[in-house]
Amino acid sequence: MESGVFHTTYESDTKLRRTPAQKIRLVLLLAFLLIFPFVAGRYYLTLANLVGIAVIGALGLNILTGFTGQISLGQGGFMAVGAYATGVLTAQVGLPFWLTIPIACTLTAIVGAIFGIPSLRLKGLYLAIATLAAQIIILWVVTHWKALTGGVDSLVVPNTEIFGFNFNSGNSDFRWYWPILGFATLSVLFTVNLFRSRVGRAFVAIRDQDIAAEVMGVNLFVYKLLAFAVSSFLVGLAGALTAHYRLIVTWERFTLETSILYLAMIIVGGLGSVSGSVLGAALLTLLPAFISNVGMALSGVAPALAHMMPYVQQGVFGAVIILFLIVEPEGLAKIWKDIKDYFRLWPFPY
Repeated sequence: MESGVFHTTYESDTKLRRTPAQKIRLVLLLAFLLIFPFVAGRYYLTLANLVGIAVIGALGLNILTGFTGQISLGQGGFMAVGAYATGVLTAQVGLPFWLTIPIACTLTAIVGAIFGIPSLRLKGLYLAIATLAAQIIILWVVTHWKALTGGVDSLVVPNTEIFGFNFNSGNSDFRWYWPILGFATLSVLFTVNLFRSRVGRAFVAIRDQDIAAEVMGVNLFVYKLLAFAVSSFLVGLAGALTAHYRLIVTWERFTLETSILYLAMIIVGGLGSVSGSVLGAALLTLLPAFISNVGMALSGVAPALAHMMPYVQQGVFGAVIILFLIVEPEGLAKIWKDIKDYFRLWPFPY
């Protein structure tokens, strides 16, 4: 009697979905994602779009922090680069949406690589402080370069059109659901396949022991800068999508709180896990909305309690991080893995 998953060819062993159960779960997920926008209201479509953008940003940060071991507190700043770049190129230069997105992502990757130069010498807390400096410097430039970014005033982005199709008219949330879902799906596939490649394995080797990786022939300078660039590319994509989806770019969306939020996403979801990035982004995007809805429901019954909901959100946010660090440091990805293993091995205990 077979009691595990066995492969007789290298091809079957390297497939992304190697078992029937994995393929069934993938089909069910795709069916849900395709049906959801047709049955969901506008509010839930808005949440879904925010989750999709958060997934892209969390994947970018997890590539750098979870897989490569380079701590970053500059997530909000790099998102600001992507958002302002695409906003300026669209509003002031007049470039089309499909051209501003890759330019903004590339520019963010270059900025990320520049701020990643100290990673060759710095580690841990020192590198975190260096990336925090990047966050502060980028926001200072954004708020003081009035001729380009508008300073502290909001930058208004024109409606997004492709071949005459306006994404921001009518039910804009429904129309934006599809490109955001497409970009999120491509980001997931890219990240999964990245760590099946030589480059991805070099990232993981640097995380585990950079000195040993260098002895094996990994060029630390090149691969660390490449990790910052690849991570920032996806983060810039999240910022650019935010700009076109919201049509307003303001520095207040990309503060240090945003950096901490995304860091919390990958901690709660699971460091070094693609599925963890998705789960963590979904949880920490939907949780504040759930608490707000509870506060609105209690406004008529207990007004005093409803006024406390903003503070409750902050308290729950901190409590969730502490809870996962204590109970399950590997995050939601480990919990999901344990659930799958339980049903795969049931009724046997191991």
